Amino acid sequence: MMDGPHIFGFSPAASCINLTSALASARLIGGLDGILANPAEMIAHGAPRIIRNDAELEVYTDALFQLTALANPSRSEVKAIELLTLLVEHYEKEHYPIPTADPASVVRFLIKQQNLTQRDLIPQFGSESAVSMFLSGDRNLTLEQVRKLSARFKLPADVFIPRRAKGARA
Repeated sequence: MMDGPHIFGFSPAASCINLTSALASARLIGGLDGILANPAEMIAHGAPRIIRNDAELEVYTDALFQLTALANPSRSEVKAIELLTLLVEHYEKEHYPIPTADPASVVRFLIKQQNLTQRDLIPQFGSESAVSMFLSGDRNLTLEQVRKLSARFKLPADVFIPRRAKGARA
């Protein structure tokens, strides 16, 4: 019986020497110690598969980092990058979802991270009371305020636009 998670019949814990002999035709990428030493070769043989656990996620992510570090990836390596990216994103979306934040929480976070005060945002809001009213939930942002905040913090405007709850009507 093999130890640890197995993908494609190989154990991620396998050494590069064992992997090299198992995949004699595969090109090693930067000494990756795992089963995805050459994801492009794996794809050519009908692999990889859906990620089922964090150990597999780590192996796939390491392989993806190795591939994206290549200066001139081949066509099959580009396909491997695309597929591994989709597999990693799918697993992370399911197991590590990033909650959406309301605009006031985003602005509070930015104020804290950048050691700002409400007074520092007067150019974007027009007055300190407008900043306070927005942060307390008494006022929504205007389109102009969204544009100014987006420019100041170099973030996409949609970060400052509230998301509708699922099932909400326009």
